[in-house]
Amino acid sequence: MEDKITGKIDVGTEFFEKPLQENFTSLLSYRLATEKAAKEDISLVMKNMMGGAILLRFSDLHLEITEKDASLRVRLDGLLQHACAFDQGIYKKIVSRIKLLSGLKLNVEKVPQDGRFTVAMHKPEGLLEIEIRVSTIPTNYGENIVMRILNPQSLIDLEELGLRSDLYKLFQIQAMKPNGMIIVTGPTGSGKTTTLYAFLKKIRSSENKVITIEDPVEYHLDGITQTQIDHARGYDFASGLRSIVRQDPDAILVGEIRDLETASIALQAALTGHLVLSTLHTNNAAGTIARLQALGEIPVNIAPSLNMVVAQRLVRRICKHCSSKEKIPKELYEEMKDGFKNVASDVPIPPFDENTEILIPKKEGCEHCNFTGFKGRIALFEAIEIDDEMEDFILTSPSIPALERLAIQKGATLMKQDGYMKIIDGITTIEEVRSVAG
Repeated sequence: MEDKITGKIDVGTEFFEKPLQENFTSLLSYRLATEKAAKEDISLVMKNMMGGAILLRFSDLHLEITEKDASLRVRLDGLLQHACAFDQGIYKKIVSRIKLLSGLKLNVEKVPQDGRFTVAMHKPEGLLEIEIRVSTIPTNYGENIVMRILNPQSLIDLEELGLRSDLYKLFQIQAMKPNGMIIVTGPTGSGKTTTLYAFLKKIRSSENKVITIEDPVEYHLDGITQTQIDHARGYDFASGLRSIVRQDPDAILVGEIRDLETASIALQAALTGHLVLSTLHTNNAAGTIARLQALGEIPVNIAPSLNMVVAQRLVRRICKHCSSKEKIPKELYEEMKDGFKNVASDVPIPPFDENTEILIPKKEGCEHCNFTGFKGRIALFEAIEIDDEMEDFILTSPSIPALERLAIQKGATLMKQDGYMKIIDGITTIEEVRSVAG
């Protein structure tokens, strides 16, 4: 008998016991278990597909239909990989079940829809409920679905962000300030939300009132008040932020600054006794000021409001189980040596020379890393602290390169330099660093 559809998938404790758990130790075993379930029962397909995805740390599931067949691709450590193939009959049943779970209209196939459902993981150590965000889009052959897994266990503390000791100290100091603005920049999927929530976890306490306005609320965090914009009702970032300021908050998170009105209210809130956290889309930390000016803000409002701007990108971590050590290539040594020339003397660069050994991922990987050579991701950071000297400089409307040069003189490092340090420490590779930091 099929499970009652309630907007929730229950994954029982038996899922975490041998031999069932062994079906979800790698992408290959996930594929076999899910494709086998597709021949048996739609409820089992959903349990295997979603429960296995959570166990294997997939961030997104892509269900896609073509003229002749259909498939599931999964995003692991930032990269999409083929997971399963389905015939179109099974695929359409899966799509219908997901739409029912998500409260979407079954008879609407020609326009996009968004919804959510929950996966309840009944682990031996206790219940873990995970929200799944669903997006459908019509194609020539049917509907494609993307599901984002919003696992609360992916929320980490500042200590777990992979910060160098000097950056960790800076982030701690900034999180404890009573007012001012912290802006985190980067493209979609660069880990900005993870960093912002790490700040929130540091800030929240019984003595502080923390309010967020997000689009949408991705993770629920105890001890803070979270709100979500609703364009249909006229509740956007600007109007929401204006209301939040009247709620006597100590700290405010604004999901994204998209226009001049939101920027102006956020900067004013930072000047009037609130700690404000937000995001922008820029290529680097120094570009934040130029971006705010492009929205229409003026330096006299920007400079005194900002405490710190952070830019970040994600790179893959080398798998520790199958990697090997090799002497650093001469070309890479020279590149890194030259790349550190302008770094301030107090930046803790790990010692290295032409004989230093670095970790090299195994091309074919192993079962621990799904045969990719990489497991997990870590951020590359560049952070600029806005002190009195930097504030005065911003008032002159400097160019991005000029602002960057002053920041480096004062101890900032670029993302690429942070990447070099993570190569020396055996965390990632030069190819990963170049893919995100040039």
